[in-house]
Amino acid sequence: MNKVHKQQDEGFTIIEVVLVLAIAALILLMVFLALPALQRGQRDTQRKNDVSRLQSSLNNYKSGARGQLPTSSDLTNDSYLSKYLRKGNDTFADPSGDNYRLVQITTNGTVPAWSEDITENIYFSKGGTCGDGQTPTAPNSEGSRRMNLVKPLEGGGVQCVEV
Repeated sequence: MNKVHKQQDEGFTIIEVVLVLAIAALILLMVFLALPALQRGQRDTQRKNDVSRLQSSLNNYKSGARGQLPTSSDLTNDSYLSKYLRKGNDTFADPSGDNYRLVQITTNGTVPAWSEDITENIYFSKGGTCGDGQTPTAPNSEGSRRMNLVKPLEGGGVQCVEV
């Protein structure tokens, strides 16, 4: 009797190789789609932390100045930031690397369009409030003792805090 020995082929079929490559490509695609959103979220978290840091420094200033806030000119000409937030090697900069700049909201009842402004600007309004935390309101008569800070966020919306 003759025995027929079948030779066993070793290795992968083309279908198996293509399937593995397709799965790897899908994983890479998901990573590259999710990565920018994660980075954007991290930058927005840093911006929120910076606004909170500014809020704390303004509250400290206010407690030492009998409830008064710095003048608008001190805030807009960078003297406040350089004196209270940039001591020594400390920086106070947007995640993009540009130093923050305080910009006063001077209009009555209208707020600048935030959607296109993801820059180093942090807006403030003496006498303004934040309402629901996302919608800054117009200045009122308590301008010397109240202020809101508004920072547009890259992921949409704004960070608004009251001082």
